[in-house]
Amino acid sequence: MVAARAGLGRTTIYAGIAAKTFPGPVKVGKRSLWVESEVDRWIAARIAERDMGSNVGSRNAA
Repeated sequence: MVAARAGLGRTTIYAGIAAKTFPGPVKVGKRSLWVESEVDRWIAARIAERDMGSNVGSRNAA
C-alpha cells in the first residue's frame, strides 16, 4: 500500500497529488495503482532534501 510505503495518510497523499508534489496513480480498470519506482524516487528526493538541510552550517557542508 502506497500510504504505508510513503509514511503518509490517504488525505495527505491525495493533497500531494493535487499539488503535484506526490506521484499520481495509474488507472488500471477500476483500480488506481502507483508505479513503485516513482514512489521510490519521491522517497529518495525527500531523503536528499533532508540531507542537504542537515549540512547547512556544519563543518562537513560541501
